[in-house]
Amino acid sequence: MNATTPNPLQLCVIEGDGIGQEVIPAALDVLKRVAPDVVIRPMQAGWGYFQEHGTSLPEETVEAARECKAVLFGAVSSPAYPVEGYFSPIVRLRRRLQAYANLRPAQYLPVPTAKEGVDLLVVRENTEDLYIGHEHTENDGQTGIAEKVITREATERVSRLAYELARRVGRKKVTIVHKANVLSQSDGLFRRVALEIAAHYPEITTDELYVDTAAYWLVKEPTRFDIILTMNLYGDILSDMAAAWGGGMGLAPSLSLGEEIALAEPVHGSAPDIAGKGIANPTAAILSVAMLLRHYWNRLEAADQVERAVRETLAQGDHTIDIYAQDAISTADFTARVCAHLP
Repeated sequence: MNATTPNPLQLCVIEGDGIGQEVIPAALDVLKRVAPDVVIRPMQAGWGYFQEHGTSLPEETVEAARECKAVLFGAVSSPAYPVEGYFSPIVRLRRRLQAYANLRPAQYLPVPTAKEGVDLLVVRENTEDLYIGHEHTENDGQTGIAEKVITREATERVSRLAYELARRVGRKKVTIVHKANVLSQSDGLFRRVALEIAAHYPEITTDELYVDTAAYWLVKEPTRFDIILTMNLYGDILSDMAAAWGGGMGLAPSLSLGEEIALAEPVHGSAPDIAGKGIANPTAAILSVAMLLRHYWNRLEAADQVERAVRETLAQGDHTIDIYAQDAISTADFTARVCAHLP
C-alpha cells in the first residue's frame, strides 16, 4: 500500500479547471512547508485543455503521472451537453493508472455543519461496476441498458487493501456494503469475496449492510461506522453522504491507491461560479495532500502536522465564505493561517 518513500518526492500536479487552479497552489504551499524536498512536475488536463487542444487528457500527462508515481489533481469542468471526443480526464486517469481503491474519509472538523464523533473511512473499488461505461440503447432509443461488471480479482485487491489499512492504522471494524439480496451474481460475488478476505483478519470485526440500510444509518447515526468497504457506485454515493458530517464537500479529501501509484484529489468540483475570485476553500486539497503523506509516502509526522494545522485554523474561527459568510477570509489568507500553525 505504501510507497518506499523516494528522496526527493516526485509529484505530478494537475490543477485542471476552475478553482482547481486556486486550491492546488494553496495545497502545494502547505506541502512544501512539511516536505521541502518535494519536486513538482506541473502537467495539463481538463475541459479548458480540451477546448484548446482537442483532448482532455494528453498522453504526456499520463506518462508524467506514471513516472512520478504520485499525482495531485485539482478539479474538472464538464460540458452540460455531449461533446464528441470529450471524456472525463480524472476517471480516465484513474483507470490508466489502475488506481483501484478510493479512500474517502469523513472526520469531524470544527465547523458548524460537522458532527462530533464522526471518524469513518469509505474504501471504494474504483475500476469497475457500472462506471466502466458499457451502455447502449435499444428499441429506437427508448430503452437504455448499462452493464455492471464485478470481478473476483478487483474485489480481492480492494478488500485486502481495506483490511490491511484497518490493521495498519488501528481501525477496528469493516462494514461490507452491497445489495446481494437483489443482485445475487454481481453484488453477491463482491460480498462472497470480501467475506473470504475478511476471514484472514479475525482481529477486525466485520459486519455487512444492504446499501439502502447503510444510507439510513449514515443519516441516522454515522458514528456506528469505522470503515465502509463497497463497490464503485455505492461508494460514490455513500462517501458524498458521509462528507456532510465532516463539514461538507468543500472540506472532503480523497486518495486513490494502486500498485505503487497514488492520486490525491479534493472531492469538490471546479465551481465556475466562484473561480477566479480568490474565495475558494482549499481545505479539501490540503487534506488530500495530508492523505498522500500518510497513506503513500509514509510521512506520518508531516501528515499529522498538516491535519492539526487545518483543525487549529478552523477552531480559531478562520474560514472561507462557504463555511460561514460573516468574517470570511480569502483562499490566500486561509492558506497563510494554516501555514502559520505548522512547525
